[in-house]
Amino acid sequence: MPNSFDLEGKVAIVTGSGRGLGKAMALALAEAGCDLMVCSRTTKELEQTANEVRAKGKRCLPFTADISCSQQARDMIEATVKEY
Repeated sequence: MPNSFDLEGKVAIVTGSGRGLGKAMALALAEAGCDLMVCSRTTKELEQTANEVRAKGKRCLPFTADISCSQQARDMIEATVKEY
């Protein structure tokens, strides 16, 4: 089914992407063409999300962090800029 959004060549950061709405958003953005930085506090769930994004043919960098900590949030942004 064609999607109505073309985000090819764009990069999205999705926090809370280990499960639930965050994971659903990450997968939908990958379907729309985005490469992703996925972030969560739970590494195992995050790796699963990253693998599902990659299976859609998109690049995905998982980053384990608690973004309520400003330094961890900055580190995630820096890693995204460096990777993409």
